[in-house]
Amino acid sequence: MGCVDVDSLHEKYVALQPTLNERSRRVWAATEARAIGRGGVGVVAETTGISASTIRRGLRELDLDEHPLPPDMIRRPGGGRRRTADADATLIVDLEGLIEPTVSGDPQSPLRWTSRSVRRLSKELQRLGHDVSHTLVASLLHEQGYSLQGNKKSREGTSHPDRDDQFRHISRRVRGMQRREQPVISVDTKKKELVGNFKNQGKEWRPCGDPEIVRVHDFKIPQLGKANPYGVYDLTRNAGWVSIGIDHDTAKFAVNSIRRWWTKMGRATYPEAHQLLITADSGGSNGSRNRLWKLELQKLADDTGLTIAVCHFPPGTSKWNKIEHRMFSHISKNWRGKPLISLAVIVNLIARTTTNTGLRIRCELDRRKYPKGKKVTDAEMAALNVRRDNFHGDWNYKFLPRAQG
Repeated sequence: MGCVDVDSLHEKYVALQPTLNERSRRVWAATEARAIGRGGVGVVAETTGISASTIRRGLRELDLDEHPLPPDMIRRPGGGRRRTADADATLIVDLEGLIEPTVSGDPQSPLRWTSRSVRRLSKELQRLGHDVSHTLVASLLHEQGYSLQGNKKSREGTSHPDRDDQFRHISRRVRGMQRREQPVISVDTKKKELVGNFKNQGKEWRPCGDPEIVRVHDFKIPQLGKANPYGVYDLTRNAGWVSIGIDHDTAKFAVNSIRRWWTKMGRATYPEAHQLLITADSGGSNGSRNRLWKLELQKLADDTGLTIAVCHFPPGTSKWNKIEHRMFSHISKNWRGKPLISLAVIVNLIARTTTNTGLRIRCELDRRKYPKGKKVTDAEMAALNVRRDNFHGDWNYKFLPRAQG
């Protein structure tokens, strides 16, 4: 090895470093080491801080008998350092365990954010034996669907004293049904949408200076009307059904949407099912005090032979219903900035909604009439084959099929 100008080599590396990627850095270092000759690897490593093993890999890539990497590849498949989460089998489980008790509001965690800081979480994970930093914890939280969120005002009133107990009750029921491979669905009505060339919140890519022209005022177009989307979300299969109604959002419309889901999706997915669990809000067309809702569910149980159980979320917690976050939010993202000019457009946009986690949705139009004001008599209520749970039977009950005679 001749005389090496170490300072010059260092200055050269400092000047080149911002433009080098992982591959070009090791190849450059290997070229300098080869030019120096014997002992060149050590000199370049000490001068630049690049590890000797990296420089030797670069030398092997320079050898004529080594098959070169394609120009667009930085390293060979499988190269590089393994992700900490891949190397540490229990890291994600322990992180979820630390977060779950502090997830804001709901023991079931449908809204995923935590009140614990990433620095505190990293220290607790370190005490459990994990080699993590607060930046890694932040990255893992984002991967698991968590985000930083501020406070949000709500008009839903004060919490019911049994709110968290009902959440835990629902969670136990859902897990029990899933263990027995019985269907569990979350149902709700999505916001009604005006059909026509109206402004839809959000933005989409268009040629510069060429926005979509829409109506100034949001007055219903009589011949187009409104769309009433009622959704059914399978909590186990990450699949959903949406019926687009054009009449009133009644309990009969809600139960018919569940019936159509069962006929066209649920029955084929759960051929051995003998029970169905429905989680729903406490108000609206599927409210816990809605007599027509209960009468129509009894008819559905009679027709399908299923025992149909219902668990309602407590009053003031409608946003905790999982269909809101796992299905409806993605539908809204999919059609943001797109005027809902026809019922066909609405159906197609909903049916084309997908997510990275594999969500799939079927959507169909329901043109039937659902008049409001249907009265359910006391005799019809007395004939229901209903069993109420010991805990809050007003929220938790089930319908057994009635004998056909």
